[in-house]
Formats: sequence, C-alpha cells, structure tokens
Amino acid sequence: MIQRFLRNLISSPIAPQLRRFVAVGIIAAGVQMMLLWVFVDKIGLYYLIGGLIAIEITIVLSYVLNNLWTFRASRNTGTREYFVGLLKTNVVRGTAIPIQLAILLLLVELGSIPYLLGNAVAIALSGIYRYVLDARWTWG
Repeated sequence: MIQRFLRNLISSPIAPQLRRFVAVGIIAAGVQMMLLWVFVDKIGLYYLIGGLIAIEITIVLSYVLNNLWTFRASRNTGTREYFVGLLKTNVVRGTAIPIQLAILLLLVELGSIPYLLGNAVAIALSGIYRYVLDARWTWG
C-alpha cells in the first residue's frame, strides 16, 4: 500500500494532483501542530481537546487550499457547490478525526510519546484515508 502510494507520487497519471495534496497536507499539518501547541502549552487545554479544535480549523484550511490548487480541474466554484464541498470534506475528514485522535491517544498514553510527535504520526497515518475519500467524493 505505501509502496503503491509512493510510486503514484512519482509516475502515475494522478502524480501531480497527489503531490499537490501532499503539499497542502504538509502546510495544514504544520498549522495544526502550531495550533495544538498553542492550545495545550499556552492556553492549557487537554491535548485531545486541543487536537480536536486544531483539526477542525485545518479541515477548513485544507479545503480552501485543495479547492484552489489540488483539485482545480474539478474545483467547487459556485456558492452552493463550494459550501456543499466544504460540508463533504468535513464529513470525510470528520470521519478521520476519531482515527487520528485514537492514534494520538495510544501513542501518548501507551507509548509515552510526546503529544506533538504523536500528533505528527497520527496525521501521517490518517492522510491516505483522507486523500482517497476526498479525491473520490468531495471533488470526484
């Protein structure tokens, strides 16, 4: 699965789109990590609550960037279409929230991994799931 994903990044017909999706994901992950750090270390929220809020903020950011750049050929343009797409991506990515938070919880509580490192791993592991569903449903 990972080997196929990496091969698709380089040489498949969807390679440019997949690379843009990964780039947007890296930007969103950086924003999410920064927000999580602010919510936990500066505001004092529990890391899972901070993670949930940071994820939702980056869901909206990712949708805006992916709609403008990654999926520009099938971009959601009209007001209604744009907000339906935003709702769809929230459903897709919303279903990934329990996956990401469960991975984060397991890594932090059972693996004794710092919460920011655990969050980075959780983002990466849930990323393939999000791409497949977004590509097929939100912009499909």
